[in-house]
Amino acid sequence: MSAINYLFLGSSNTLGEFRADVNADWFGAVASALSGGIGSLLIAGVWMLIFPDLRRIDRFDPADRKPVEASMHVLITGAAGMIGRKLTTRLAIDRALGNQPIDKLTLIDLCVPERPPGFSNHVKIRAVDLSVPGAAEKAVAERPDVIFHLAGVVSGEAETDFEKGYRVNLDGTRALLETVRAIVDYKPKFVFTSSIAVFGAPFPETIRDDFHLTPLTSYGTQKAMSELMLADYTRRGFLEGVGVRLPTICVRPGKPNKAASGFFSGIIREPLAGQEATLPVADSVMHWHASPRAAVGFLIHATGLSRAQLGDGINLTMPGVCCTVGEQIAALKRIAGDKVVARIRREPNALVERIVAGWPRRFDASRALALGFTVEASFDEIIRAHIEDELDGKIV
Repeated sequence: MSAINYLFLGSSNTLGEFRADVNADWFGAVASALSGGIGSLLIAGVWMLIFPDLRRIDRFDPADRKPVEASMHVLITGAAGMIGRKLTTRLAIDRALGNQPIDKLTLIDLCVPERPPGFSNHVKIRAVDLSVPGAAEKAVAERPDVIFHLAGVVSGEAETDFEKGYRVNLDGTRALLETVRAIVDYKPKFVFTSSIAVFGAPFPETIRDDFHLTPLTSYGTQKAMSELMLADYTRRGFLEGVGVRLPTICVRPGKPNKAASGFFSGIIREPLAGQEATLPVADSVMHWHASPRAAVGFLIHATGLSRAQLGDGINLTMPGVCCTVGEQIAALKRIAGDKVVARIRREPNALVERIVAGWPRRFDASRALALGFTVEASFDEIIRAHIEDELDGKIV
Protein backbone atom coordinates (compact mmCIF):
# COMPACT_ATOMS: atom_id res chain seq x y z
CA MET A 1 0.00 0.00 0.00
CA SER A 2 2.82 2.38 0.90
CA ALA A 3 4.58 1.60 -2.38
CA ILE A 4 1.44 2.34 -4.43
CA ASN A 5 0.82 5.53 -2.47
CA TYR A 6 4.41 6.69 -3.02
CA LEU A 7 4.17 5.84 -6.74
CA PHE A 8 1.18 8.08 -7.30
CA LEU A 9 2.44 10.93 -5.10
CA GLY A 10 5.86 10.83 -6.63
CA SER A 11 4.50 10.64 -10.16
CA SER A 12 2.18 13.57 -9.62
CA ASN A 13 4.99 15.75 -8.33
CA THR A 14 7.28 14.72 -11.21
CA LEU A 15 4.59 15.38 -13.80
CA GLY A 16 3.91 18.75 -12.24
CA GLU A 17 7.52 19.75 -12.40
CA PHE A 18 7.73 18.56 -16.03
CA ARG A 19 4.67 20.64 -16.99
CA ALA A 20 6.08 23.72 -15.25
CA ASP A 21 9.48 23.35 -16.95
CA VAL A 22 7.91 22.91 -20.40
CA ASN A 23 5.68 25.97 -19.95
CA ALA A 24 8.58 28.07 -18.73
CA ASP A 25 10.71 26.98 -21.71
CA TRP A 26 7.98 27.66 -24.26
CA PHE A 27 6.38 30.86 -22.85
CA GLY A 28 8.89 32.25 -20.36
CA ALA A 29 8.88 32.17 -16.55
CA VAL A 30 6.62 35.23 -16.05
CA ALA A 31 3.93 34.13 -18.55
CA SER A 32 4.05 30.59 -17.17
CA ALA A 33 3.52 31.75 -13.56
CA LEU A 34 0.76 34.17 -14.58
CA SER A 35 -1.15 31.58 -16.64
CA GLY A 36 -0.85 29.05 -13.83
CA GLY A 37 -2.29 31.51 -11.29
CA ILE A 38 -5.17 32.49 -13.58
CA GLY A 39 -5.91 28.84 -14.26
CA SER A 40 -6.02 28.07 -10.53
CA LEU A 41 -8.48 30.95 -9.93
CA LEU A 42 -10.68 29.80 -12.82
CA ILE A 43 -10.83 26.25 -11.48
CA ALA A 44 -11.65 27.54 -7.97
CA GLY A 45 -14.39 29.77 -9.42
CA VAL A 46 -15.96 26.91 -11.37
CA TRP A 47 -15.95 24.72 -8.26
CA MET A 48 -17.63 27.52 -6.26
CA LEU A 49 -20.42 27.67 -8.84
CA ILE A 50 -20.86 23.91 -9.00
CA PHE A 51 -20.68 23.42 -5.20
CA PRO A 52 -21.99 26.64 -3.57
CA ASP A 53 -22.03 25.08 -0.07
CA LEU A 54 -18.23 24.89 -0.16
CA ARG A 55 -18.05 28.70 -0.19
CA ARG A 56 -19.52 28.83 3.31
CA ILE A 57 -17.11 26.33 4.89
CA ASP A 58 -14.13 27.95 6.62
CA ARG A 59 -13.03 24.98 8.74
CA PHE A 60 -13.56 21.24 9.12
CA ASP A 61 -14.79 20.32 12.59
CA PRO A 62 -14.68 16.78 13.98
CA ALA A 63 -17.92 14.88 13.38
CA ASP A 64 -18.41 14.31 17.10
CA ARG A 65 -17.92 17.94 18.08
CA LYS A 66 -20.90 19.45 19.93
CA PRO A 67 -22.39 22.61 18.39
CA VAL A 68 -21.56 25.80 20.31
CA GLU A 69 -24.35 28.32 20.91
CA ALA A 70 -23.69 31.61 19.17
CA SER A 71 -23.04 34.45 21.59
CA MET A 72 -24.87 37.75 21.28
CA HIS A 73 -23.98 41.43 21.14
CA VAL A 74 -26.70 43.78 22.45
CA LEU A 75 -26.85 47.55 21.89
CA ILE A 76 -29.05 49.69 24.16
CA THR A 77 -29.62 53.33 23.27
CA GLY A 78 -30.99 55.49 26.06
CA ALA A 79 -29.22 53.16 28.49
CA ALA A 80 -28.87 55.86 31.15
CA GLY A 81 -32.63 56.31 31.40
CA MET A 82 -34.82 54.50 33.91
CA ILE A 83 -35.97 51.71 31.61
CA GLY A 84 -32.53 51.48 30.03
CA ARG A 85 -30.89 50.97 33.43
CA LYS A 86 -33.40 48.33 34.47
CA LEU A 87 -33.10 46.51 31.14
CA THR A 88 -29.30 46.56 31.42
CA THR A 89 -29.46 45.16 34.96
CA ARG A 90 -31.82 42.38 33.89
CA LEU A 91 -29.62 41.37 30.94
CA ALA A 92 -26.49 41.47 33.11
CA ILE A 93 -28.17 39.14 35.63
CA ASP A 94 -29.61 36.76 33.02
CA ARG A 95 -26.47 36.88 30.83
CA ALA A 96 -28.65 35.67 28.00
CA LEU A 97 -31.44 36.74 25.69
CA GLY A 98 -33.72 33.90 24.76
CA ASN A 99 -31.50 30.85 24.40
CA GLN A 100 -28.37 32.76 23.42
CA PRO A 101 -25.70 33.90 25.88
CA ILE A 102 -24.76 37.58 25.84
CA ASP A 103 -21.03 38.20 25.55
CA LYS A 104 -21.09 41.93 24.79
CA LEU A 105 -23.16 44.96 25.81
CA THR A 106 -22.87 48.39 24.21
CA LEU A 107 -24.61 51.06 26.29
CA ILE A 108 -25.04 54.58 24.93
CA ASP A 109 -26.95 57.72 25.90
CA LEU A 110 -26.50 61.50 25.89
CA CYS A 111 -24.60 61.01 29.16
CA VAL A 112 -22.33 58.07 29.93
CA PRO A 113 -24.45 55.16 31.25
CA GLU A 114 -23.51 53.22 34.35
CA ARG A 115 -21.56 49.99 33.95
CA PRO A 116 -23.68 47.04 35.14
CA PRO A 117 -22.26 45.42 38.28
CA GLY A 118 -21.29 41.77 38.17
CA PHE A 119 -21.20 41.49 34.37
CA SER A 120 -17.73 40.17 33.68
CA ASN A 121 -18.19 39.99 29.92
CA HIS A 122 -17.31 42.84 27.58
CA VAL A 123 -19.21 46.10 28.20
CA LYS A 124 -18.73 49.30 26.23
CA ILE A 125 -20.25 52.53 27.60
CA ARG A 126 -20.13 56.00 26.06
CA ALA A 127 -21.99 59.27 25.57
CA VAL A 128 -23.52 59.49 22.09
CA ASP A 129 -26.01 61.83 20.40
CA LEU A 130 -27.39 59.76 17.52
CA SER A 131 -28.57 62.86 15.67
CA VAL A 132 -24.95 64.03 15.21
CA PRO A 133 -23.53 62.99 11.81
CA GLY A 134 -21.42 59.85 12.11
CA ALA A 135 -22.59 58.96 15.62
CA ALA A 136 -25.00 56.21 14.52
CA GLU A 137 -22.29 54.64 12.35
CA LYS A 138 -19.99 54.33 15.36
CA ALA A 139 -22.81 52.93 17.50
CA VAL A 140 -23.44 49.96 15.19
CA ALA A 141 -19.93 49.55 13.79
CA GLU A 142 -19.58 46.20 15.56
CA ARG A 143 -22.90 44.97 14.13
CA PRO A 144 -24.89 44.22 17.30
CA ASP A 145 -27.33 41.32 16.98
CA VAL A 146 -30.09 43.09 18.92
CA ILE A 147 -30.73 46.83 19.16
CA PHE A 148 -32.97 48.20 21.89
CA HIS A 149 -33.71 51.76 20.78
CA LEU A 150 -34.96 53.49 23.93
CA ALA A 151 -33.33 56.90 23.46
CA GLY A 152 -35.74 59.80 23.37
CA VAL A 153 -36.89 63.12 24.78
CA VAL A 154 -39.92 62.66 27.05
CA SER A 155 -43.38 64.05 26.29
CA GLY A 156 -43.36 67.28 28.29
CA GLU A 157 -39.88 68.29 27.12
CA ALA A 158 -40.70 67.42 23.49
CA GLU A 159 -43.70 69.76 23.72
CA THR A 160 -41.81 72.69 25.26
CA ASP A 161 -38.59 72.27 23.21
CA PHE A 162 -39.82 71.62 19.66
CA GLU A 163 -36.39 71.47 17.98
CA LYS A 164 -34.83 69.16 20.55
CA GLY A 165 -37.80 66.80 20.41
CA TYR A 166 -37.56 66.35 16.65
CA ARG A 167 -33.77 66.20 16.65
CA VAL A 168 -33.57 63.43 19.26
CA ASN A 169 -36.82 61.51 18.76
CA LEU A 170 -37.02 61.62 14.96
CA ASP A 171 -33.62 62.53 13.48
CA GLY A 172 -31.74 60.23 15.86
CA THR A 173 -34.07 57.33 15.10
CA ARG A 174 -33.82 57.82 11.36
CA ALA A 175 -30.02 58.06 11.53
CA LEU A 176 -29.89 54.73 13.34
CA LEU A 177 -32.27 53.05 10.88
CA GLU A 178 -30.37 54.43 7.89
CA THR A 179 -27.05 53.23 9.29
CA VAL A 180 -28.40 49.71 9.71
CA ARG A 181 -29.80 49.78 6.17
CA ALA A 182 -26.46 50.79 4.69
CA ILE A 183 -24.54 47.83 6.15
CA VAL A 184 -24.31 44.90 3.74
CA ASP A 185 -25.48 41.47 4.95
CA TYR A 186 -26.71 42.86 8.27
CA LYS A 187 -30.24 42.40 9.61
CA PRO A 188 -30.46 42.92 13.38
CA LYS A 189 -33.45 42.60 15.67
CA PHE A 190 -34.58 46.19 16.31
CA VAL A 191 -36.87 46.79 19.30
CA PHE A 192 -38.23 50.34 19.43
CA THR A 193 -40.01 51.87 22.41
CA SER A 194 -43.00 53.79 21.12
CA SER A 195 -45.90 55.21 23.10
CA ILE A 196 -49.68 55.23 23.35
CA ALA A 197 -49.31 58.97 22.59
CA VAL A 198 -49.32 58.02 18.87
CA PHE A 199 -53.13 57.96 19.15
CA GLY A 200 -55.24 61.10 19.35
CA ALA A 201 -58.83 62.10 20.04
CA PRO A 202 -61.61 61.51 19.22
CA PHE A 203 -61.24 58.00 20.60
CA PRO A 204 -63.52 54.99 20.54
CA GLU A 205 -64.31 53.45 23.91
CA THR A 206 -61.50 50.94 23.41
CA ILE A 207 -58.56 51.47 21.06
CA ARG A 208 -57.25 48.63 18.90
CA ASP A 209 -53.76 48.30 17.42
CA ASP A 210 -55.04 49.30 13.99
CA PHE A 211 -56.73 52.53 15.14
CA HIS A 212 -55.50 55.44 13.00
CA LEU A 213 -52.49 57.44 14.22
CA THR A 214 -53.58 61.04 14.85
CA PRO A 215 -51.34 62.25 17.69
CA LEU A 216 -52.14 65.57 19.34
CA THR A 217 -48.66 66.26 20.76
CA SER A 218 -45.21 66.73 19.23
CA TYR A 219 -43.96 63.71 21.19
CA GLY A 220 -46.75 61.50 19.85
CA THR A 221 -46.11 62.76 16.32
CA GLN A 222 -42.40 61.94 16.56
CA LYS A 223 -43.17 58.45 17.84
CA ALA A 224 -45.79 57.87 15.12
CA MET A 225 -43.36 58.90 12.39
CA SER A 226 -40.72 56.58 13.83
CA GLU A 227 -43.24 53.71 13.92
CA LEU A 228 -44.00 54.19 10.22
CA MET A 229 -40.29 54.22 9.33
CA LEU A 230 -39.67 51.09 11.40
CA ALA A 231 -42.51 49.29 9.63
CA ASP A 232 -41.21 50.29 6.20
CA TYR A 233 -37.60 49.32 6.94
CA THR A 234 -38.88 45.98 8.22
CA ARG A 235 -41.09 45.48 5.14
CA ARG A 236 -38.09 46.15 2.89
CA GLY A 237 -36.01 43.55 4.77
CA PHE A 238 -33.38 45.91 6.20
CA LEU A 239 -33.99 44.76 9.77
CA GLU A 240 -36.43 42.82 11.95
CA GLY A 241 -38.37 45.53 13.75
CA VAL A 242 -40.80 45.44 16.66
CA GLY A 243 -42.45 48.61 17.92
CA VAL A 244 -43.49 48.37 21.58
CA ARG A 245 -46.12 50.97 22.49
CA LEU A 246 -45.54 51.33 26.19
CA PRO A 247 -48.29 52.33 28.59
CA THR A 248 -47.39 55.09 31.03
CA ILE A 249 -44.71 53.50 33.21
CA CYS A 250 -45.68 53.74 36.84
CA VAL A 251 -44.27 53.87 39.43
CA ARG A 252 -41.05 55.39 38.03
CA PRO A 253 -38.23 55.33 40.62
CA GLY A 254 -35.87 58.20 41.28
CA LYS A 255 -36.42 61.89 40.74
CA PRO A 256 -39.31 63.28 38.64
CA ASN A 257 -38.53 63.81 34.95
CA LYS A 258 -40.05 66.28 32.47
CA ALA A 259 -42.69 63.89 31.17
CA ALA A 260 -46.22 65.29 31.30
CA SER A 261 -47.27 61.93 32.73
CA GLY A 262 -44.79 62.17 35.60
CA PHE A 263 -47.47 62.96 38.18
CA PHE A 264 -48.97 59.46 37.77
CA SER A 265 -45.80 58.13 39.42
CA GLY A 266 -45.24 61.14 41.65
CA ILE A 267 -48.51 60.77 43.59
CA ILE A 268 -47.42 57.24 44.55
CA ARG A 269 -43.62 57.47 44.77
CA GLU A 270 -43.26 60.63 46.89
CA PRO A 271 -45.92 59.79 49.53
CA LEU A 272 -44.43 56.30 49.98
CA ALA A 273 -41.05 57.95 50.57
CA GLY A 274 -42.46 60.36 53.16
CA GLN A 275 -42.60 63.39 50.83
CA GLU A 276 -45.40 65.57 49.49
CA ALA A 277 -46.59 65.12 45.90
CA THR A 278 -48.38 67.49 43.50
CA LEU A 279 -51.46 66.35 41.57
CA PRO A 280 -52.05 68.67 38.55
CA VAL A 281 -55.22 67.00 37.15
CA ALA A 282 -58.64 65.89 38.37
CA ASP A 283 -59.24 62.55 40.09
CA SER A 284 -61.46 61.54 37.17
CA VAL A 285 -58.56 61.38 34.68
CA MET A 286 -58.24 57.81 33.42
CA HIS A 287 -55.05 56.29 32.07
CA TRP A 288 -53.19 53.10 31.02
CA HIS A 289 -50.32 51.91 33.25
CA ALA A 290 -47.64 49.25 33.58
CA SER A 291 -44.76 48.88 36.03
CA PRO A 292 -41.06 49.25 35.12
CA ARG A 293 -40.78 45.52 35.83
CA ALA A 294 -43.44 44.80 33.20
CA ALA A 295 -41.85 47.23 30.70
CA VAL A 296 -38.53 45.35 30.82
CA GLY A 297 -40.45 42.13 30.32
CA PHE A 298 -42.15 43.60 27.24
CA LEU A 299 -38.81 44.50 25.64
CA ILE A 300 -37.18 41.15 26.31
CA HIS A 301 -40.20 39.21 25.09
CA ALA A 302 -40.31 41.27 21.87
CA THR A 303 -36.87 40.00 20.82
CA GLY A 304 -38.22 36.44 20.61
CA LEU A 305 -41.06 37.22 18.20
CA SER A 306 -40.59 36.20 14.57
CA ARG A 307 -41.80 38.08 11.52
CA ALA A 308 -44.21 35.21 10.86
CA GLN A 309 -45.80 35.75 14.27
CA LEU A 310 -46.02 39.52 13.88
CA GLY A 311 -47.11 39.73 10.25
CA ASP A 312 -47.19 43.26 8.84
CA GLY A 313 -48.45 44.77 12.10
CA ILE A 314 -45.11 45.08 13.86
CA ASN A 315 -46.14 47.96 16.15
CA LEU A 316 -47.99 46.61 19.16
CA THR A 317 -49.90 48.26 22.00
CA MET A 318 -48.76 46.66 25.23
CA PRO A 319 -51.23 45.41 27.86
CA GLY A 320 -51.75 47.63 30.88
CA VAL A 321 -53.88 48.47 33.90
CA CYS A 322 -56.64 50.99 33.14
CA CYS A 323 -57.69 53.14 36.11
CA THR A 324 -58.48 56.71 37.16
CA VAL A 325 -56.29 58.91 39.31
CA GLY A 326 -58.87 58.43 42.04
CA GLU A 327 -58.50 54.65 41.76
CA GLN A 328 -54.71 55.03 41.97
CA ILE A 329 -55.10 56.97 45.22
CA ALA A 330 -57.58 54.39 46.54
CA ALA A 331 -55.05 51.61 45.86
CA LEU A 332 -52.37 53.61 47.66
CA LYS A 333 -54.72 54.01 50.64
CA ARG A 334 -55.39 50.24 50.76
CA ILE A 335 -51.69 49.45 50.81
CA ALA A 336 -50.16 52.34 52.77
CA GLY A 337 -53.01 54.00 54.70
CA ASP A 338 -54.50 57.49 55.13
CA LYS A 339 -51.30 59.07 56.46
CA VAL A 340 -49.46 58.40 53.21
CA VAL A 341 -52.38 59.51 51.00
CA ALA A 342 -52.60 62.81 52.92
CA ARG A 343 -49.23 63.79 51.42
CA ILE A 344 -50.86 64.37 47.99
CA ARG A 345 -51.49 68.08 47.28
CA ARG A 346 -53.83 69.18 44.46
CA GLU A 347 -52.49 71.97 42.24
CA PRO A 348 -54.18 72.17 38.78
CA ASN A 349 -51.82 72.78 35.82
CA ALA A 350 -53.44 73.89 32.56
CA LEU A 351 -50.61 72.68 30.27
CA VAL A 352 -50.53 69.20 31.79
CA GLU A 353 -54.33 69.01 31.75
CA ARG A 354 -54.36 69.92 28.04
CA ILE A 355 -51.68 67.36 27.14
CA VAL A 356 -53.31 64.57 29.14
CA ALA A 357 -56.74 65.35 27.70
CA GLY A 358 -55.41 64.38 24.26
CA TRP A 359 -54.21 60.97 25.41
CA PRO A 360 -56.12 57.70 24.97
CA ARG A 361 -57.35 55.88 28.06
CA ARG A 362 -58.35 52.28 27.34
CA PHE A 363 -56.92 49.76 24.88
CA ASP A 364 -57.63 46.38 23.37
CA ALA A 365 -54.27 44.65 23.86
CA SER A 366 -55.61 41.19 22.96
CA ARG A 367 -53.09 40.82 20.14
CA ALA A 368 -50.12 41.50 22.42
CA LEU A 369 -51.56 39.18 25.06
CA ALA A 370 -51.99 36.43 22.45
CA LEU A 371 -48.31 36.88 21.54
CA GLY A 372 -47.32 36.24 25.15
CA PHE A 373 -46.84 39.71 26.66
CA THR A 374 -47.86 39.94 30.34
CA VAL A 375 -48.63 42.75 32.80
CA GLU A 376 -49.95 43.31 36.33
CA ALA A 377 -53.61 42.52 37.00
CA SER A 378 -54.32 45.61 39.15
CA PHE A 379 -52.84 48.94 40.25
CA ASP A 380 -52.34 47.43 43.70
CA GLU A 381 -49.86 45.02 42.10
CA ILE A 382 -48.06 47.94 40.44
CA ILE A 383 -47.64 49.68 43.81
CA ARG A 384 -46.43 46.47 45.46
CA ALA A 385 -43.88 45.95 42.67
CA HIS A 386 -42.50 49.44 43.37
CA ILE A 387 -42.28 48.78 47.10
CA GLU A 388 -40.48 45.47 46.49
CA ASP A 389 -38.10 46.68 43.79
CA GLU A 390 -37.29 50.20 45.03
CA LEU A 391 -38.10 50.45 48.76
CA ASP A 392 -36.93 47.03 49.99
CA GLY A 393 -40.48 46.36 51.10
CA LYS A 394 -40.57 49.36 53.45
CA ILE A 395 -42.97 52.35 53.58
CA VAL A 396 -42.07 55.61 55.34
